[in-house]
Amino acid sequence: MNIYRNWFLASRPWSFSMTAISVSVGGALAALDGYFSWGLYLLTLVGGICLHAATNLINDYYDVKSGVDTREVSTAQYRPHPLLEGKLSTKSVLKAAYFLYGAATIIGLFLAVTRGWHLLWIGLIGTLASLTYTAPPLKYKYSALGEVSVFLMWGPLMVMGSYFVQRQAFSASAFWISLPFGMLVALVLLANNIRDVSQDRSKGILTLPIVIGQRNGLRLYIALVVLAYLGIIGMSIAGPLYLWSLIVLLSLPLALRLLRQMMRQVPIDADAQTAQLDTAFGVLLVVSLLLEGLF
Repeated sequence: MNIYRNWFLASRPWSFSMTAISVSVGGALAALDGYFSWGLYLLTLVGGICLHAATNLINDYYDVKSGVDTREVSTAQYRPHPLLEGKLSTKSVLKAAYFLYGAATIIGLFLAVTRGWHLLWIGLIGTLASLTYTAPPLKYKYSALGEVSVFLMWGPLMVMGSYFVQRQAFSASAFWISLPFGMLVALVLLANNIRDVSQDRSKGILTLPIVIGQRNGLRLYIALVVLAYLGIIGMSIAGPLYLWSLIVLLSLPLALRLLRQMMRQVPIDADAQTAQLDTAFGVLLVVSLLLEGLF
């Protein structure tokens, strides 16, 4: 049983809520526009989670292999890291990552053939972004581009891709609605990088807070949280969202508490706390779209 637990933890399943929310937002918007298939939704979700899990595994593989992740890093202090702890071998983790890429590819090709070849380009962009995130020669996460990639992947790319699977068309509304949630997902990485400035600099890693400065990184973090909520308010009043979407503001106390803590002292689990915020924000956004459909 321990081996299954180790693999389960290595995939970082708690992060899959981000993928589930992005796929659900796209699917809910498609339903509001007139079409929704549970089968297509579930297939898209499984494919997205396979790609997400593969990304997590290959990210850990290269971080450990290159010495970026050690037992002393902040992340290892508050979450399980089976590869770093020696409970899984690097070779097996790499094989598992490629297996998951294969599963995601099969699902993606099926959807591209049955729903439209535009999905092939979305899948290729997502897979390449995943593979080169920490892998040489690009390893663009360490060239201060990680936040941009995460924003695009879990924002416009995944939401619009999920919408296209259902409707076989793209939607400007889906694009605009994807932006606030995409920003919050990117802030999970930004919080991690703000916390680890000294550690990353000592390893020769270039992250956004190193480029613009830790204080400016924190200012950017605060500004993007504010912008995400303002975006929801503006789109709920003027469109393309609905007044129901103002229920996203129920997560505002969580955001304010996190911002106060970040300004006082960046916590060791800043990324995990930010992930809790974007989960609350995203779930409420999905619920608001469901309520609009019901009423």
